[in-house]
Amino acid sequence: MRDILEVTHEGTTDVKRARKHALIQEYEMFKMLKGETISDMQKRFTHIVNHLISLGKIFERDKLNIRILKCLDRSWKPMVTAICESKNLTTLTIASLFGKLREHELEMNRLNDQEHEENYVRSITLRVVGHRDGQDSSECSDGEIINLLTRKFRKFLKKNNRDKNQSSNRYRKK
Repeated sequence: MRDILEVTHEGTTDVKRARKHALIQEYEMFKMLKGETISDMQKRFTHIVNHLISLGKIFERDKLNIRILKCLDRSWKPMVTAICESKNLTTLTIASLFGKLREHELEMNRLNDQEHEENYVRSITLRVVGHRDGQDSSECSDGEIINLLTRKFRKFLKKNNRDKNQSSNRYRKK
């Protein structure tokens, strides 16, 4: 009965071997996906490694750490270099490596948010400075601003059409 249950749930030795080879290939081809967070990458990586360990594959700590650092995209290169230079990868645990990467990711997100806010404030400032009708800019609604931009764009299109017509007429007369 035990053998039947084992084959049913784990598969035959051929199935185990095929699964192990597929997981090894997935491990070797592992890369951080575009837009993926460190936490999501950690879940995928841990899932693959845990399945390989359950199938009898043995990993050295430094090999896992190097694999994690190599799978990161180009934007992580400075952090990867700093970790490689400052830490001994044989003593660094995977959990602490992912912790350092998550900490760096949070800091980068904070800086990006701060940059985004500064750009937003600049665009609002430009809108206020560009307003010349004599009204207080706080009294202008977004609709009024869109109307103003639409009118100016129409004037621009009319002027361009006139210029094109005049230049084409000039060439026809000669």
